[in-house]
Amino acid sequence: MEPTAPTLSRKAQIDHVATTLFRARGFAATSMRELATALGIEAGSIYSHIKSKEEILHRICFRLADAFFAGFEEAVQDDAQPAPERLRRAIESHVRVLTQDVAASAVFLHEWRHLSEPARTEFLQLRERYEAGFRQLISHGAATGTLRAPDPAFAALTLLASLNWLPTWYRPDGKLTPEDIAHRLSEQLLLGLEVEKFKS
Repeated sequence: MEPTAPTLSRKAQIDHVATTLFRARGFAATSMRELATALGIEAGSIYSHIKSKEEILHRICFRLADAFFAGFEEAVQDDAQPAPERLRRAIESHVRVLTQDVAASAVFLHEWRHLSEPARTEFLQLRERYEAGFRQLISHGAATGTLRAPDPAFAALTLLASLNWLPTWYRPDGKLTPEDIAHRLSEQLLLGLEVEKFKS
């Protein structure tokens, strides 16, 4: 007998369906009535599970933020590794988070603007802190002569912009696995940063 997939809680079902709608239609264009219809429940009954659609957006944005930070911290924790290797691991971790739930990643990247205060400011502070981690890592590599980056801030923004384009083209049923993509992107992006003598 084949194992059955675990049944999602009602809140998890709401999050899943809302994420799909937010990605397809945008947060602002998605109504609570449309969400209820997609879930197959009465419009009024959805409020017994959530207070507002922004509650869902908040969960998506901050859950993904936690995942990005956890992956980055694990990637760079070994100070004995040279900066190019830690940067490679950070890139690969970023790709893994993006590809784990592409719809949620797209919402995270584009719909955060609809967060209300103080959540919006908190989200922007987290984003800045995450980007700063990449800047610091690239700056360290430039200072030690292992990365070629005259402007670490520009290099970090360019790198993250390249990575964050992924949800627009990645397909879970495509030929490349997340690990394949992580490896190829890290190779491609590091090619322009890594100093020749440190390349394998």
